[in-house]
Amino acid sequence: MTESAGLGTAGPEHDGRRAIMQWVFGARATETVALAVRLGLPDAIGDGTARAEDLGRRHGFPPRQMTRLLRALASLGLCTEPSPGTFALAPAGALLRKDHPDSLYDFARFHTAPQTLQPWTRLESSLRSGRTAFEEHFGVPLYQYLAGEPELSAVFNAAMSQETHRTAQTLPGAYDFGRFRTVMDVGGGDGTLLAAVLAHHPALKGVVFETVEGAAQAADTFKAAGLDGRATVATGDFLASLPQGADLFLIKSVLHNWDDEDATTILRNCRAAMPAHGRVLIVEVVLPDRAAPDDAAELDPYLKDLQMQVLVGGRERTRADFDQLCAAAGLTVTDVVPLPPHIGFSLVEAAPN
Repeated sequence: MTESAGLGTAGPEHDGRRAIMQWVFGARATETVALAVRLGLPDAIGDGTARAEDLGRRHGFPPRQMTRLLRALASLGLCTEPSPGTFALAPAGALLRKDHPDSLYDFARFHTAPQTLQPWTRLESSLRSGRTAFEEHFGVPLYQYLAGEPELSAVFNAAMSQETHRTAQTLPGAYDFGRFRTVMDVGGGDGTLLAAVLAHHPALKGVVFETVEGAAQAADTFKAAGLDGRATVATGDFLASLPQGADLFLIKSVLHNWDDEDATTILRNCRAAMPAHGRVLIVEVVLPDRAAPDDAAELDPYLKDLQMQVLVGGRERTRADFDQLCAAAGLTVTDVVPLPPHIGFSLVEAAPN
């Protein structure tokens, strides 16, 4: 064996060790990013550069300690150190600024909050029992907990809006909305997705159907988009019933929050409210029949699947799973169309039987 073959070549074993180290230390990276977001360091650095000494003084850190934090962020690709002790944002770090047009600030705040991370320590128990880890840890379901925590609830709503932003840029041109009169966005949050669809299809009217808390910002979204008279807000419980009047029911990132029984109930309520020519358009992850790495996906769908179990007791589903859900609700899946790979979602269209 030559010296270069024995010492200088990075082979499969090295790559494997590096992957293991990355994931074993993943929680440390999460906490590092969480601290940076909580302190607002990306906003403090801004478009130019900032000295660690100045950032430390602003946030009450000794200069050496702030330098250590910023260098860890640089190692994660969120900032750079153009000269010793001076830091600038990398493109990834800029996404954590509040004022970035594609900001992930609130998304990062919610998903690195202690209330989101602590239930993961109960992953084994949750998988064995089928019970939601969040409820095991905090004693109440996530949405009930959020109702009692207005600040965290506002961050959650903003995080969901930011997560929807990329889909809202793509969905309006990816489906034939023009054949419908009124679309109801079931569980549509602050109206980000519906506003984008209506802006792209000026003859269409829309309704966001949400809980009172979930729809708190929807009216403002519609007003800002100039959709007065075309978009309205209705509140209620989609597990109980849905109002009539729409011929397309849009459901994005809702069914994966629920077990099969409740997901079927939501679809059955859509079926009961729609006319004979109506459709349901489900926008969710569609898992392949067997696991395979997806380098284009921004979020690993299988980790997302576990997150649904941990936080709310839901799950991601395969095409066959959606077929079964829809059949149980009196619907038939008519088409499944993947959105671009970086979006991570597919369109599942279903029609009444």
